[in-house]
Formats: sequence, structure tokens, C-alpha cells
Amino acid sequence: MTVERGLRLLAGIFVLGSVALARWHSQWWLLLTAFVGVNLLQSGLTDWCPAMWFFGKMGLKRCGK
Repeated sequence: MTVERGLRLLAGIFVLGSVALARWHSQWWLLLTAFVGVNLLQSGLTDWCPAMWFFGKMGLKRCGK
């Protein structure tokens, strides 16, 4: 697995989890969905995010580098 695949997997888990929690617990969980979206936007513009750093420390390799 690469850092990029791990990042997409983690984002998907967080988005689906927060939507489910918003549906059955509290609408405030949608703030987590918004946070993930902002983080993905920032990552797309800067090619860096905290999860990418963490996955790199876990030993995952960057795609194409």
C-alpha cells in the first residue's frame, strides 16, 4: 500500500463514519466530514497533510517517488 492509497482509505472511513454518526446520533458529526474535506483540499494544493506524514513514519512509500 502507498501513502496516497492509505490517505484515500482513511478519508473514506472518516467520511462514511461521520455521515453514519450524523444520521443516528447528532448532526454535529458532519463537522468531521467538513474537516476531512478541507484537509483533502489542502493536501491537494500543498501535497502534504498530517496523515501522509504519519503513513510515511509507518513505512509506507510515496507513489512515484
